[in-house]
Amino acid sequence: MLNLKHVSGGYSGENVVKDVSFAVEKGELFGILGPNGSGKTTLLKMISGVLPIQSGEILIGGKKLQDYSQKQLAQKVAVLSQHSAESFSYTVKETVALGRYAHQKGIFQTWSKQDEAVVQRVMEQVGVGAFQDKNIQALSGGEKQRVFLAQALAQEPEILLLDEPTNHLDLSYQKELLDLLIHWTTENKLTVISIFHDLNLAGLYCSRLLLLEKGTIHIQHVPAEVLKEERIREVYQTSIQQQPHPTVAAPQMVLLPDFQRKNSPIEINESMLSVTPELITLKSPVYLRTMSSGVIGSGTGWHRTFVNRHVDKNYNCSDPIQEMAGFLRSKGYEPADTVGMMTAVYLEDVVFKGIAGEGFSIFVAVTAGVGNAIDVSQSEAHTYRLVPGTINTWIFVNGELTDAAFIQSIMTATEAKAKAMTDLKVADTMTGTIATGTSTDSILVAAAQAGRKLDFAGTITPLGKLIGKGVYECTSAAIQKSLKRKSLCF
Repeated sequence: MLNLKHVSGGYSGENVVKDVSFAVEKGELFGILGPNGSGKTTLLKMISGVLPIQSGEILIGGKKLQDYSQKQLAQKVAVLSQHSAESFSYTVKETVALGRYAHQKGIFQTWSKQDEAVVQRVMEQVGVGAFQDKNIQALSGGEKQRVFLAQALAQEPEILLLDEPTNHLDLSYQKELLDLLIHWTTENKLTVISIFHDLNLAGLYCSRLLLLEKGTIHIQHVPAEVLKEERIREVYQTSIQQQPHPTVAAPQMVLLPDFQRKNSPIEINESMLSVTPELITLKSPVYLRTMSSGVIGSGTGWHRTFVNRHVDKNYNCSDPIQEMAGFLRSKGYEPADTVGMMTAVYLEDVVFKGIAGEGFSIFVAVTAGVGNAIDVSQSEAHTYRLVPGTINTWIFVNGELTDAAFIQSIMTATEAKAKAMTDLKVADTMTGTIATGTSTDSILVAAAQAGRKLDFAGTITPLGKLIGKGVYECTSAAIQKSLKRKSLCF
Protein backbone atom coordinates (compact mmCIF):
# COMPACT_ATOMS: atom_id res chain seq x y z
CA MET A 1 0.00 0.00 0.00
CA LEU A 2 2.74 2.48 0.99
CA ASN A 3 6.39 2.07 0.05
CA LEU A 4 9.24 4.44 0.85
CA LYS A 5 12.54 3.86 -0.93
CA HIS A 6 15.66 5.71 0.27
CA VAL A 7 13.69 8.86 1.07
CA SER A 8 15.52 11.97 2.24
CA GLY A 9 14.18 15.47 2.80
CA GLY A 10 13.67 18.37 5.14
CA TYR A 11 13.66 22.16 5.11
CA SER A 12 15.74 24.76 3.27
CA GLY A 13 17.77 22.10 1.52
CA GLU A 14 18.81 20.46 4.79
CA ASN A 15 17.86 16.81 5.12
CA VAL A 16 16.10 16.11 8.40
CA VAL A 17 15.11 12.63 7.22
CA LYS A 18 17.89 10.61 5.65
CA ASP A 19 17.70 7.49 3.51
CA VAL A 20 14.49 6.10 5.02
CA SER A 21 13.01 2.94 3.52
CA PHE A 22 10.00 0.95 4.74
CA ALA A 23 6.70 -0.48 3.50
CA VAL A 24 3.28 -0.60 5.15
CA GLU A 25 0.67 -3.16 4.17
CA LYS A 26 -3.04 -2.67 3.64
CA GLY A 27 -5.03 -2.84 6.89
CA GLU A 28 -1.98 -2.29 9.13
CA LEU A 29 -1.63 0.08 12.10
CA PHE A 30 1.98 1.20 11.84
CA GLY A 31 3.62 3.38 14.49
CA ILE A 32 6.45 5.89 14.14
CA LEU A 33 8.51 6.58 17.26
CA GLY A 34 11.52 8.68 18.12
CA PRO A 35 12.66 11.46 20.42
CA ASN A 36 11.99 15.12 19.66
CA GLY A 37 13.89 16.23 16.58
CA SER A 38 14.26 12.73 15.18
CA GLY A 39 12.24 13.55 12.03
CA LYS A 40 8.84 11.98 12.78
CA THR A 41 6.64 14.92 11.71
CA THR A 42 8.91 15.73 8.77
CA LEU A 43 8.53 12.17 7.52
CA LEU A 44 4.74 12.31 7.88
CA LYS A 45 4.61 15.60 5.96
CA MET A 46 6.56 14.07 3.10
CA ILE A 47 4.22 11.06 2.98
CA SER A 48 1.20 13.38 2.88
CA GLY A 49 2.72 15.45 0.06
CA VAL A 50 2.89 18.66 2.12
CA LEU A 51 6.69 18.61 2.08
CA PRO A 52 8.60 17.62 -1.06
CA ILE A 53 11.24 14.91 -0.87
CA GLN A 54 14.82 15.67 -1.86
CA SER A 55 15.71 12.17 -3.01
CA GLY A 56 14.28 8.69 -3.16
CA GLU A 57 10.64 7.91 -3.93
CA ILE A 58 7.33 7.36 -2.19
CA LEU A 59 4.90 4.93 -3.79
CA ILE A 60 1.20 4.76 -2.92
CA GLY A 61 -0.57 1.81 -4.46
CA GLY A 62 2.46 1.33 -6.73
CA LYS A 63 2.22 4.89 -8.11
CA LYS A 64 4.70 7.67 -7.36
CA LEU A 65 3.43 10.31 -4.95
CA GLN A 66 4.25 13.18 -7.31
CA ASP A 67 2.18 11.61 -10.07
CA TYR A 68 -1.03 12.20 -8.09
CA SER A 69 -2.93 15.47 -8.41
CA GLN A 70 -3.91 17.13 -5.12
CA LYS A 71 -7.45 15.85 -5.42
CA GLN A 72 -6.35 12.35 -6.38
CA LEU A 73 -3.98 12.26 -3.42
CA ALA A 74 -6.76 13.41 -1.07
CA GLN A 75 -8.82 10.43 -2.22
CA LYS A 76 -5.96 8.14 -1.23
CA VAL A 77 -4.50 9.79 1.86
CA ALA A 78 -6.16 11.62 4.76
CA VAL A 79 -4.39 13.38 7.62
CA LEU A 80 -5.56 13.70 11.22
CA SER A 81 -3.43 16.31 12.97
CA GLN A 82 -3.42 17.55 16.54
CA HIS A 83 -6.42 19.87 16.88
CA SER A 84 -6.32 22.15 19.89
CA ALA A 85 -8.59 24.90 18.61
CA GLU A 86 -10.56 25.81 15.50
CA SER A 87 -10.99 29.22 13.96
CA PHE A 88 -14.38 28.56 12.42
CA SER A 89 -17.61 27.94 14.25
CA TYR A 90 -18.99 25.06 12.19
CA THR A 91 -21.47 22.43 13.22
CA VAL A 92 -20.26 18.88 13.60
CA LYS A 93 -21.85 17.86 10.31
CA GLU A 94 -20.38 20.86 8.46
CA THR A 95 -16.93 20.02 9.80
CA VAL A 96 -17.19 16.36 8.76
CA ALA A 97 -18.57 17.38 5.35
CA LEU A 98 -15.33 19.19 4.55
CA GLY A 99 -13.83 15.75 4.11
CA ARG A 100 -15.94 15.19 0.99
CA TYR A 101 -14.23 17.94 -1.01
CA ALA A 102 -11.87 15.49 -2.71
CA HIS A 103 -14.81 13.53 -4.15
CA GLN A 104 -16.99 16.43 -5.32
CA LYS A 105 -17.12 17.20 -9.04
CA GLY A 106 -17.96 20.14 -11.22
CA ILE A 107 -17.39 23.87 -10.92
CA PHE A 108 -19.97 24.32 -8.15
CA GLN A 109 -18.90 21.24 -6.16
CA THR A 110 -22.47 19.92 -5.94
CA TRP A 111 -23.43 18.04 -2.75
CA SER A 112 -24.63 14.60 -3.80
CA LYS A 113 -26.70 11.88 -2.18
CA GLN A 114 -23.53 9.82 -1.93
CA ASP A 115 -21.76 12.66 -0.08
CA GLU A 116 -24.64 12.81 2.41
CA ALA A 117 -24.67 9.04 2.86
CA VAL A 118 -20.91 8.87 3.52
CA VAL A 119 -20.99 11.75 6.02
CA GLN A 120 -23.92 10.22 7.93
CA ARG A 121 -22.27 6.80 7.93
CA VAL A 122 -18.89 7.92 9.29
CA MET A 123 -20.52 10.16 11.91
CA GLU A 124 -22.44 7.16 13.22
CA GLN A 125 -19.40 4.92 13.04
CA VAL A 126 -17.26 7.23 15.16
CA GLY A 127 -20.12 8.12 17.50
CA VAL A 128 -20.76 11.78 16.69
CA GLY A 129 -24.00 11.43 14.73
CA ALA A 130 -26.17 12.21 17.76
CA PHE A 131 -24.81 15.77 17.97
CA GLN A 132 -24.25 16.52 14.28
CA ASP A 133 -26.10 19.86 14.54
CA LYS A 134 -24.12 20.97 17.57
CA ASN A 135 -21.46 23.67 17.27
CA ILE A 136 -18.03 22.04 17.32
CA GLN A 137 -16.75 24.68 19.75
CA ALA A 138 -19.17 23.32 22.36
CA LEU A 139 -17.58 19.87 22.33
CA SER A 140 -14.97 18.37 24.64
CA GLY A 141 -11.45 17.68 23.40
CA GLY A 142 -12.17 13.99 22.93
CA GLU A 143 -15.40 14.67 21.08
CA LYS A 144 -13.64 17.14 18.79
CA GLN A 145 -10.98 14.58 17.98
CA ARG A 146 -13.69 12.10 16.98
CA VAL A 147 -15.25 14.74 14.72
CA PHE A 148 -11.93 15.35 12.97
CA LEU A 149 -11.45 11.61 12.63
CA ALA A 150 -14.89 11.44 10.98
CA GLN A 151 -13.82 14.28 8.68
CA ALA A 152 -10.72 12.33 7.65
CA LEU A 153 -12.71 9.12 7.16
CA ALA A 154 -15.27 11.01 5.05
CA GLN A 155 -12.51 11.31 2.45
CA GLU A 156 -12.78 7.50 2.15
CA PRO A 157 -8.98 7.26 2.11
CA GLU A 158 -6.94 4.13 1.80
CA ILE A 159 -4.27 5.56 4.09
CA LEU A 160 -4.80 7.60 7.25
CA LEU A 161 -1.87 9.59 8.66
CA LEU A 162 -1.97 10.67 12.30
CA ASP A 163 0.34 13.04 14.14
CA GLU A 164 0.11 12.14 17.83
CA PRO A 165 -3.67 11.64 17.71
CA THR A 166 -4.02 11.07 21.46
CA ASN A 167 -2.20 14.24 22.49
CA HIS A 168 -4.21 16.22 25.09
CA LEU A 169 -6.80 13.43 25.41
CA ASP A 170 -7.59 11.78 28.72
CA LEU A 171 -7.21 8.02 29.16
CA SER A 172 -10.74 7.04 28.19
CA TYR A 173 -10.61 9.06 24.95
CA GLN A 174 -7.17 7.68 24.09
CA LYS A 175 -8.45 4.13 24.40
CA GLU A 176 -11.68 4.96 22.56
CA LEU A 177 -9.87 6.55 19.62
CA LEU A 178 -7.28 3.77 19.23
CA ASP A 179 -9.87 1.01 19.63
CA LEU A 180 -11.82 2.69 16.84
CA LEU A 181 -8.75 2.82 14.60
CA ILE A 182 -8.06 -0.87 15.22
CA HIS A 183 -11.66 -1.58 14.18
CA TRP A 184 -11.17 0.36 10.93
CA THR A 185 -7.94 -1.43 10.08
CA THR A 186 -9.45 -4.87 10.63
CA GLU A 187 -12.97 -4.32 9.32
CA ASN A 188 -12.40 -1.74 6.58
CA LYS A 189 -8.75 -2.55 5.71
CA LEU A 190 -7.75 1.06 6.32
CA THR A 191 -3.99 1.55 6.52
CA VAL A 192 -3.07 3.74 9.49
CA ILE A 193 0.35 5.32 10.03
CA SER A 194 0.67 7.22 13.28
CA ILE A 195 3.30 9.14 15.20
CA PHE A 196 3.38 8.23 18.89
CA HIS A 197 5.10 9.88 21.82
CA ASP A 198 3.54 7.37 24.20
CA LEU A 199 5.59 4.20 23.78
CA ASN A 200 3.10 2.13 25.75
CA LEU A 201 0.17 3.02 23.49
CA ALA A 202 2.30 2.25 20.45
CA GLY A 203 3.28 -1.11 21.92
CA LEU A 204 -0.36 -1.96 22.68
CA TYR A 205 -1.98 -1.03 19.39
CA CYS A 206 0.57 -1.20 16.56
CA SER A 207 1.46 -4.33 14.63
CA ARG A 208 4.86 -2.89 13.72
CA LEU A 209 6.94 0.10 14.81
CA LEU A 210 9.55 2.32 13.17
CA LEU A 211 12.04 3.93 15.53
CA LEU A 212 13.79 7.04 14.21
CA GLU A 213 17.02 8.44 15.59
CA LYS A 214 18.47 11.69 14.22
CA GLY A 215 16.53 11.30 10.97
CA THR A 216 17.56 7.73 10.23
CA ILE A 217 15.95 4.38 10.97
CA HIS A 218 17.27 2.80 14.15
CA ILE A 219 15.00 -0.23 13.74
CA GLN A 220 11.67 -1.26 12.24
CA HIS A 221 10.14 -4.39 13.69
CA VAL A 222 7.38 -5.79 15.90
CA PRO A 223 6.80 -3.92 19.21
CA ALA A 224 8.51 -6.56 21.37
CA GLU A 225 11.72 -6.11 19.39
CA VAL A 226 11.63 -2.32 19.04
CA LEU A 227 10.67 -1.62 22.66
CA LYS A 228 13.65 -3.36 24.18
CA GLU A 229 14.91 -1.81 27.35
CA GLU A 230 18.49 -1.26 26.21
CA ARG A 231 17.40 0.16 22.85
CA ILE A 232 14.98 2.71 24.31
CA ARG A 233 17.54 3.78 26.89
CA GLU A 234 20.08 4.37 24.12
CA VAL A 235 17.80 6.25 21.71
CA TYR A 236 15.85 8.33 24.24
CA GLN A 237 18.82 8.82 26.58
CA THR A 238 16.80 8.14 29.70
CA SER A 239 16.42 5.52 32.41
CA ILE A 240 13.60 3.16 31.58
CA GLN A 241 12.56 -0.40 32.34
CA GLN A 242 10.41 -2.81 30.35
CA GLN A 243 7.50 -4.61 31.99
CA PRO A 244 5.00 -7.03 30.44
CA HIS A 245 1.42 -5.83 30.11
CA PRO A 246 -0.76 -7.72 32.63
CA THR A 247 -3.39 -8.90 30.11
CA VAL A 248 -2.03 -8.31 26.60
CA ALA A 249 1.08 -9.72 24.91
CA ALA A 250 2.63 -6.27 24.56
CA PRO A 251 5.73 -4.63 26.06
CA GLN A 252 5.25 -1.66 28.36
CA MET A 253 7.88 0.82 29.48
CA VAL A 254 8.16 2.52 32.88
CA LEU A 255 10.36 5.51 33.65
CA LEU A 256 12.98 5.25 36.38
CA PRO A 257 13.13 8.76 37.89
CA ASP A 258 16.34 10.17 39.30
CA PHE A 259 14.58 10.68 42.62
CA GLN A 260 13.79 6.96 42.69
CA ARG A 261 12.84 6.03 46.23
CA LYS A 262 15.62 3.57 46.88
CA ASN A 263 15.24 1.95 50.26
CA SER A 264 18.07 2.39 52.72
CA PRO A 265 19.34 -0.91 54.09
CA ILE A 266 16.97 -2.10 56.82
CA GLU A 267 16.50 -5.33 58.68
CA ILE A 268 13.07 -6.89 58.94
CA ASN A 269 13.10 -8.87 62.17
CA GLU A 270 10.95 -10.06 65.04
CA SER A 271 10.88 -6.60 66.65
CA MET A 272 8.43 -5.57 63.92
CA LEU A 273 6.16 -8.57 64.53
CA SER A 274 3.02 -8.41 66.64
CA VAL A 275 1.08 -11.55 67.63
CA THR A 276 -2.44 -11.64 69.12
CA PRO A 277 -5.09 -14.39 69.01
CA GLU A 278 -6.75 -12.49 66.18
CA LEU A 279 -3.86 -11.17 64.09
CA ILE A 280 -0.21 -11.62 63.30
CA THR A 281 1.01 -8.29 61.97
CA LEU A 282 4.35 -7.13 60.64
CA LYS A 283 4.77 -3.44 59.85
CA SER A 284 7.74 -2.47 57.74
CA PRO A 285 9.16 1.08 57.94
CA VAL A 286 9.50 1.04 54.12
CA TYR A 287 7.59 -0.48 51.24
CA LEU A 288 8.79 -3.96 50.36
CA ARG A 289 8.56 -5.54 46.94
CA THR A 290 6.28 -8.55 47.27
CA MET A 291 5.13 -11.71 45.57
CA SER A 292 2.32 -13.50 47.37
CA SER A 293 -0.80 -15.62 47.19
CA GLY A 294 -2.58 -13.68 49.92
CA VAL A 295 -6.30 -12.99 49.87
CA ILE A 296 -5.34 -9.30 49.67
CA GLY A 297 -2.18 -8.19 47.86
CA SER A 298 -1.84 -11.29 45.70
CA GLY A 299 0.55 -11.32 42.77
CA THR A 300 3.39 -8.81 42.71
CA GLY A 301 3.44 -5.36 44.22
CA TRP A 302 4.82 -3.05 46.90
CA HIS A 303 3.47 -3.33 50.45
CA ARG A 304 4.47 -2.35 53.97
CA THR A 305 1.89 -4.08 56.17
CA PHE A 306 1.53 -7.85 56.44
CA VAL A 307 -1.41 -9.51 58.20
CA ASN A 308 -2.17 -13.15 58.97
CA ARG A 309 -5.73 -13.26 60.33
CA HIS A 310 -7.31 -16.02 62.37
CA VAL A 311 -10.79 -17.07 61.22
CA ASP A 312 -13.08 -19.86 62.31
CA LYS A 313 -12.52 -23.18 60.52
CA ASN A 314 -16.09 -22.90 59.22
CA TYR A 315 -15.46 -19.46 57.70
CA ASN A 316 -17.54 -19.15 54.55
CA CYS A 317 -17.90 -16.02 52.45
CA SER A 318 -19.02 -15.51 48.86
CA ASP A 319 -16.53 -12.65 48.39
CA PRO A 320 -13.55 -13.17 50.72
CA ILE A 321 -11.52 -10.41 49.05
CA GLN A 322 -14.11 -7.72 49.80
CA GLU A 323 -14.75 -9.14 53.26
CA MET A 324 -11.03 -9.16 54.05
CA ALA A 325 -10.63 -5.60 52.74
CA GLY A 326 -13.44 -4.44 55.01
CA PHE A 327 -11.88 -6.24 57.97
CA LEU A 328 -8.50 -4.62 57.37
CA ARG A 329 -10.05 -1.14 57.17
CA SER A 330 -11.89 -1.79 60.42
CA LYS A 331 -8.50 -2.43 62.04
CA GLY A 332 -6.96 0.72 60.59
CA TYR A 333 -5.02 -0.96 57.77
CA GLU A 334 -5.18 0.26 54.18
CA PRO A 335 -5.79 -2.78 51.89
CA ALA A 336 -3.73 -1.24 49.08
CA ASP A 337 -0.67 -1.25 51.38
CA THR A 338 -1.32 -4.69 52.84
CA VAL A 339 -0.76 -8.35 52.09
CA GLY A 340 -3.49 -10.16 53.99
CA MET A 341 -3.85 -13.90 54.63
CA MET A 342 -6.31 -16.04 56.58
CA THR A 343 -5.78 -19.18 58.64
CA ALA A 344 -7.87 -21.33 60.94
CA VAL A 345 -4.91 -22.39 63.10
CA TYR A 346 -4.10 -20.78 66.43
CA LEU A 347 -1.87 -17.80 65.82
CA GLU A 348 -0.09 -18.24 69.13
CA ASP A 349 1.55 -21.31 67.57
CA VAL A 350 3.42 -19.18 65.01
CA VAL A 351 7.10 -19.99 64.66
CA PHE A 352 9.52 -17.36 63.39
CA LYS A 353 13.23 -17.13 62.92
CA GLY A 354 15.86 -14.73 61.61
CA ILE A 355 18.93 -16.08 59.83
CA ALA A 356 21.95 -14.06 58.76
CA GLY A 357 23.87 -14.63 55.57
CA GLU A 358 26.89 -12.86 54.10
CA GLY A 359 25.75 -9.32 53.40
CA PHE A 360 22.05 -10.14 53.77
CA SER A 361 19.57 -11.86 56.08
CA ILE A 362 16.09 -13.33 56.09
CA PHE A 363 13.20 -13.46 58.54
CA VAL A 364 10.75 -16.38 58.29
CA ALA A 365 7.37 -16.77 60.02
CA VAL A 366 5.13 -19.82 59.64
CA THR A 367 1.68 -20.76 60.95
CA ALA A 368 0.81 -24.39 60.28
CA GLY A 369 -1.86 -26.97 60.79
CA VAL A 370 -2.34 -30.22 58.89
CA GLY A 371 -6.05 -30.89 59.26
CA ASN A 372 -6.54 -30.75 55.51
CA ALA A 373 -3.15 -32.16 54.48
CA ILE A 374 -2.98 -33.22 50.84
CA ASP A 375 -0.68 -35.45 48.81
CA VAL A 376 -0.41 -33.37 45.66
CA SER A 377 0.09 -36.52 43.55
CA GLN A 378 -3.26 -37.86 44.80
CA SER A 379 -5.23 -34.60 44.79
CA GLU A 380 -7.85 -35.95 42.36
CA ALA A 381 -9.21 -38.06 45.24
CA HIS A 382 -10.34 -34.88 47.01
CA THR A 383 -13.37 -32.68 46.35
CA TYR A 384 -12.74 -28.99 45.78
CA ARG A 385 -13.81 -26.56 48.46
CA LEU A 386 -12.39 -23.29 49.69
CA VAL A 387 -11.27 -23.37 53.33
CA PRO A 388 -9.11 -20.90 55.29
CA GLY A 389 -5.38 -21.23 54.62
CA THR A 390 -3.57 -23.71 56.83
CA ILE A 391 0.19 -23.41 56.27
CA ASN A 392 0.96 -19.74 55.75
CA THR A 393 4.62 -18.95 55.09
CA TRP A 394 6.20 -15.51 55.25
CA ILE A 395 9.76 -14.92 53.98
CA PHE A 396 11.29 -11.45 54.36
CA VAL A 397 14.60 -10.88 52.62
CA ASN A 398 16.87 -8.06 53.74
CA GLY A 399 18.48 -7.73 50.32
CA GLU A 400 17.65 -7.02 46.67
CA LEU A 401 15.93 -9.77 44.65
CA THR A 402 15.63 -10.20 40.91
CA ASP A 403 12.41 -11.55 39.38
CA ALA A 404 14.07 -14.95 39.06
CA ALA A 405 15.04 -14.90 42.74
CA PHE A 406 11.45 -14.18 43.76
CA ILE A 407 10.17 -17.19 41.83
CA GLN A 408 12.99 -19.45 42.99
CA SER A 409 12.38 -18.37 46.60
CA ILE A 410 8.84 -19.72 46.35
CA MET A 411 10.11 -22.95 44.78
CA THR A 412 12.75 -23.48 47.46
CA ALA A 413 10.29 -22.67 50.26
CA THR A 414 7.79 -25.17 48.84
CA GLU A 415 10.43 -27.88 48.70
CA ALA A 416 11.40 -27.16 52.32
CA LYS A 417 7.76 -27.29 53.45
CA ALA A 418 7.19 -30.61 51.68
CA LYS A 419 10.38 -32.02 53.21
CA ALA A 420 9.22 -31.02 56.70
CA MET A 421 5.91 -32.80 56.18
CA THR A 422 7.69 -35.88 54.87
CA ASP A 423 10.03 -36.05 57.85
CA LEU A 424 7.11 -35.64 60.24
CA LYS A 425 5.19 -38.31 58.32
CA VAL A 426 2.14 -36.09 57.93
CA ALA A 427 -0.43 -38.18 56.06
CA ASP A 428 -3.17 -37.36 53.59
CA THR A 429 -6.10 -38.88 55.50
CA MET A 430 -8.02 -39.55 52.30
CA THR A 431 -5.27 -41.60 50.62
CA GLY A 432 -3.02 -42.61 53.51
CA THR A 433 0.03 -41.34 51.61
CA ILE A 434 2.53 -38.72 52.80
CA ALA A 435 1.17 -35.17 52.34
CA THR A 436 3.10 -32.44 50.58
CA GLY A 437 1.09 -29.47 51.85
CA THR A 438 -2.46 -28.44 52.58
CA SER A 439 -5.16 -27.53 50.11
CA THR A 440 -5.03 -23.79 50.80
CA ASP A 441 -1.44 -22.96 51.71
CA SER A 442 -0.37 -19.34 51.20
CA ILE A 443 3.08 -17.86 50.76
CA LEU A 444 4.68 -14.43 50.82
CA VAL A 445 8.15 -13.36 49.71
CA ALA A 446 8.95 -9.73 50.51
CA ALA A 447 12.26 -7.99 49.82
CA ALA A 448 13.62 -4.65 51.00
CA GLN A 449 15.30 -4.21 47.59
CA ALA A 450 18.30 -2.70 49.32
CA GLY A 451 21.65 -4.14 50.28
CA ARG A 452 23.23 -7.15 48.61
CA LYS A 453 21.77 -8.09 45.23
CA LEU A 454 20.63 -11.71 45.14
CA ASP A 455 20.16 -12.94 41.58
CA PHE A 456 19.02 -16.48 42.40
CA ALA A 457 17.37 -18.43 45.20
CA GLY A 458 17.72 -22.06 44.13
CA THR A 459 18.35 -24.62 46.85
CA ILE A 460 22.17 -24.38 46.82
CA THR A 461 22.49 -20.60 46.34
CA PRO A 462 23.31 -18.42 49.37
CA LEU A 463 19.71 -17.18 49.57
CA GLY A 464 18.23 -20.60 48.83
CA LYS A 465 20.21 -22.19 51.65
CA LEU A 466 18.82 -19.72 54.17
CA ILE A 467 15.26 -20.05 52.89
CA GLY A 468 15.47 -23.84 52.88
CA LYS A 469 16.79 -23.92 56.45
CA GLY A 470 14.38 -21.29 57.78
CA VAL A 471 11.22 -22.63 56.18
CA TYR A 472 12.04 -26.26 57.03
CA GLU A 473 12.72 -25.52 60.68
CA CYS A 474 9.81 -23.12 61.16
CA THR A 475 7.34 -25.39 59.35
CA SER A 476 8.47 -28.44 61.32
CA ALA A 477 8.14 -26.62 64.65
CA ALA A 478 4.79 -25.05 63.74
CA ILE A 479 3.31 -28.44 62.70
CA GLN A 480 4.58 -30.03 65.89
CA LYS A 481 2.95 -27.26 67.94
CA SER A 482 -0.32 -27.79 66.10
CA LEU A 483 -0.22 -31.57 66.55
CA LYS A 484 0.56 -31.21 70.23
CA ARG A 485 -2.33 -28.80 70.73
CA LYS A 486 -4.64 -31.18 68.89
CA SER A 487 -3.55 -34.14 71.03
CA LEU A 488 -4.20 -32.16 74.22
CA CYS A 489 -7.75 -31.52 73.06
CA PHE A 490 -8.56 -35.28 73.10
